[in-house]
Amino acid sequence: MRVLITGGAGFIGSHLCDRLLSEGHEVICMDNLVTGSVKNIDHIRHPGFKFFQYDVTNYLYVDGDLDYILHLASPASPIDYLELPIHTLKVGSLGTHKALGLAKEKGARFFLASTSEVYGDPLVHPQKEDYWGNVNPVGPRGVYDEAKRFSEAMTMAYHRYHKLDTRIVRIFNTYGPRMRSHDGRAIPEFMNQALAGKDITVFGDGSQTRSFCYISDLIEGIYRLMMSNENMPVNIGNPEEMTILDMAKEIIKLTGSRSRIVFRDLPVDDPRVRQPDITKAKTLFGWEPKVALEEGLKKTIEFFREA
Repeated sequence: MRVLITGGAGFIGSHLCDRLLSEGHEVICMDNLVTGSVKNIDHIRHPGFKFFQYDVTNYLYVDGDLDYILHLASPASPIDYLELPIHTLKVGSLGTHKALGLAKEKGARFFLASTSEVYGDPLVHPQKEDYWGNVNPVGPRGVYDEAKRFSEAMTMAYHRYHKLDTRIVRIFNTYGPRMRSHDGRAIPEFMNQALAGKDITVFGDGSQTRSFCYISDLIEGIYRLMMSNENMPVNIGNPEEMTILDMAKEIIKLTGSRSRIVFRDLPVDDPRVRQPDITKAKTLFGWEPKVALEEGLKKTIEFFREA
């Protein structure tokens, strides 16, 4: 296939470039580098790979045929979408519209990278795909949550009205090499603080839970969903739930750090729980995560040591 990946120089996008190239596909990577980095794709030396620095919210054109468009472009961490609220809304709305329009023009399949944030601060636990969510549309996190919810609605509108072949993945917390050092998410922040011997900052009392999926498992799930016939949203994430405080303690242990844990006020609308129900992914295409937490954390710690 000839594939366009928007946001292809980001953490997840760059790993997806690697996977698709390894499967023999031609990859066009597009990224405006607001939160992505060419460092993530510098290692790629492949005749079937091209990179363009471009903002997907502008007029979008790609020469030649396209078989698949994977729309991953978006700020994806709290620091990013709080600093870039309007850009986050634009890439979720205008960017998604432009990418869908290109898919329609080319007769390409379309894949939307959505997020567990569409569930907001969930009142249902664990979260299944048929849960509609508990989102504050006017809160500071609403710019990301609602941008992704709109992206899903737009994708399904193109599927139903234009008969476009679409896929939607709801990505839960993911970690691994190529995460930015200071993107505000728990694992990179904890690792950098631990490796530097600084206090580890935990928001609230640390009792809020998350479910952490290693990047290679996520990419496998995305690829299987791409190749499936499922048009409705599918959760991809690790169902093993743990508290943020326990994650901080685990990172201190694995790094051998002498850092202390300090507590700060919980951000507005920070979800209290987050755990995917992955029954649908298991049933449809036999996916479930394989990488144990300790193994994944050790690989990620090594990346941050070198960085």
